[in-house]
Amino acid sequence: MQKLLGQLMNCCIDVDSSEEEDYEHVSRSRVRCSMTTLINWYESATKRTDSETPGKKRTSSRHWQSPPVVVIFKDMESFTTKVLQDFVVISSQHIGEFPLVLIFGIATSPMIIHSLLPHSVSSLLCIELFQSLSCKDHLSTIIDKILLTTQFPLKLSEKVLQVLINIFLYHDFSVQNFIKGFQLCIVEHFHSNPLSVLCCQLEEAKRRVNSLSHNQCENVRRLPSFRRYVESQVSEKQIALLTVDSSLKEAVQKLLEDLNVYHENYFPILRCLHVFTSSLPKYPLGKQIRELHCACLENRVWETEEYESSLQLARMLNKSDLVTMLQKCVEILVSSPGREFDEIVEKLKEFLTQFQKLEEAYQERDESISPQKELQKKTNLYHLQKTLLELKESRRSKKLTKFEMLRFEVVDYIDSLVRHYLVPADHKTLHEIVYFNTASVLREHLNAAPRIALHTALNNPYSYLKSEALKSDGGSISNKAPDICIAYKLHLECGRLINLADWLEVCNSANRACTCLQYSADLPFCCSCLVPLLTTELTECLSFPLCKNTHSLQVTGLESFHRIIEWPGLKRTIKITWFQPPCHGQVLCLL
Repeated sequence: MQKLLGQLMNCCIDVDSSEEEDYEHVSRSRVRCSMTTLINWYESATKRTDSETPGKKRTSSRHWQSPPVVVIFKDMESFTTKVLQDFVVISSQHIGEFPLVLIFGIATSPMIIHSLLPHSVSSLLCIELFQSLSCKDHLSTIIDKILLTTQFPLKLSEKVLQVLINIFLYHDFSVQNFIKGFQLCIVEHFHSNPLSVLCCQLEEAKRRVNSLSHNQCENVRRLPSFRRYVESQVSEKQIALLTVDSSLKEAVQKLLEDLNVYHENYFPILRCLHVFTSSLPKYPLGKQIRELHCACLENRVWETEEYESSLQLARMLNKSDLVTMLQKCVEILVSSPGREFDEIVEKLKEFLTQFQKLEEAYQERDESISPQKELQKKTNLYHLQKTLLELKESRRSKKLTKFEMLRFEVVDYIDSLVRHYLVPADHKTLHEIVYFNTASVLREHLNAAPRIALHTALNNPYSYLKSEALKSDGGSISNKAPDICIAYKLHLECGRLINLADWLEVCNSANRACTCLQYSADLPFCCSCLVPLLTTELTECLSFPLCKNTHSLQVTGLESFHRIIEWPGLKRTIKITWFQPPCHGQVLCLL
């Protein structure tokens, strides 16, 4: 009740001092926590709303003249049952003065309501069930409204989009994480690509092209797609594009306009193809449009076996399904901003008219057959044999009916549209400007393997710290490397047995060991900190990071402390058979 009052009334509530410290005060005014206070606030709020909109009729609920207050419980299962019961009982006593709607977020089953609330409380509620869309539907909506549109200039390549979709489908089913991944793509594209300044609306991009510097023009010339474009031109044009910046800027403006037209035509035709393929058996090109989009971005989709299978199945569609698909395609193309779709729409409407004429011709032919002739065909053996022979001959000659010929024509026409408009984006010039295609960077940030990251950090700390002092050649160890990196390097060089003398010697040579440490055959060593047991003065100076780093390796899961560790060269010691982390200064048993 306290939080409810605070959020609704935007004020502070008289609470205990312990709770008052954790509560974020929004206003200096303080009110008493009671239902009367809430009712008074509601009456003043509704009166203020009525005075602000005197000429408008209120779209109120079917039970109340004033709009109700909606309270959302995000997780009903984790809510305190007693508090919820008291809140429902108290609110029901003032429902006439304070209309209230409760929305319970349930993660298990709707029957949990009757488990948490007794009958005396649940009977006070008018319960209605509703269900939100699944996370897959939300993902499809985001992809459809953001990625498959020309409204936003930045596009994702096939590999990048596949990484985001795989993380969503196989890891978390989180739409929010998908959106964060897309935001990371935006940041990486504009941060790493110097030509991302041209990734904007067409008119703004043309204006920015005119202000490109010479270095930016050189960056354009280095693009692989632009190199292919230059190689396809005549020699005079090639020289002008590679040497004259003004000629380059004119060509870039034309190419950006072509790229924009490509996207305006690509997405509507992609939706039309999805209309035909989404209802085919076994979904050769995928059930969702995102799958078809990835297939079109990856390579020429018409060269794949799945596309050929889809065409064969499309040539077997019945008339009603085919007409419905053509009507949907007409609606898509009419509402699209493409400039070349007028002729396509007319052609599709012509197909619809031909299907309508075929249906009328079939109806007239059926009406022309009288019941007496139909009876003769059924009872006359001669006509039956003649009909069977004609049918057999028609099958041999494979004569197509008018409907079958028209159906083949429709499918072939859709196929021609696909081959013309659904060219992969990486075949278009300057696609690097608007397409983010660094999937490895995205995978490194979003789908990182912890063990690989640990190995990289310990084996090559320069990859993360970016310090020139940490650079090393091959398997050498820099004396500036952290102690744990030195210990891990030695750990990689050892097999089943770890030689502690080598560890100590390398650490000493790397200026990490204590200078007063002396190798003495007369001193038995404690491996927990390599401290002579008989000398207490060396305890503090010899508690150097070797043991601590060894313990850190165990914490990271990269080292096992139950391995047999040899220490040759010391008298009265052959093997160390017990190795425990130095958390309490334990002494190891020496055999």
